[in-house]
Amino acid sequence: MHIKNKEAALIHLAKDEKMKVLIDTVEPYLLVERENICLRLCSSIMSQQLSIKVADVIFKRFLNLYEGKEPLPLQILETPIETLRGIGLSYAKANYVHNVAGFMIDNNADDALIKSKTNEEIIEFLTQIKGVGSWTVEMLLMFTLGREDVFAVDDLGIQQTMIKLYELNATDKKILKKEMLQIAENWKPYRTYACFYLWKFKDNKQ
Repeated sequence: MHIKNKEAALIHLAKDEKMKVLIDTVEPYLLVERENICLRLCSSIMSQQLSIKVADVIFKRFLNLYEGKEPLPLQILETPIETLRGIGLSYAKANYVHNVAGFMIDNNADDALIKSKTNEEIIEFLTQIKGVGSWTVEMLLMFTLGREDVFAVDDLGIQQTMIKLYELNATDKKILKKEMLQIAENWKPYRTYACFYLWKFKDNKQ
């Protein structure tokens, strides 16, 4: 696990007056890099549309299938769909998990290969997998690969916070996203940190 240096990011982001307010009121964020990308991607699929609590329960059940150890892609692929259904996954999610493991095996996509790619290359590469969209890969880039400059423009939480914070018009989604991307240009190359502060601000206001 590698912790990124955040000081430069905070100094840069604080040039944005509204972002500075968030930085001053939210606890600092430490960006980390994790191993076993296949498993992290499977975990992300499992957690879609679930509360954090329920997602954690299902992921623990998943690991228990392998005696608490992190499984390799082949182990995941050899786990029957019905077994995956038995831990609480829908039929679609169970198949998507198999899709991820099969793709990693077929493409010899180990951690080293994926980490050698740029953010854009990783998104293009992994969204070939049925069940894996851009948002899912963006979350992987942020929370597994520790990439510092990822902006999740399609994330609902990011959209809601930026609409409120920057007084954006949400009537036309296409225009909204264009305006969000323009604002986020000023946050490069530390947009991942900016996303974190936007999420935390939203959570703190609920």
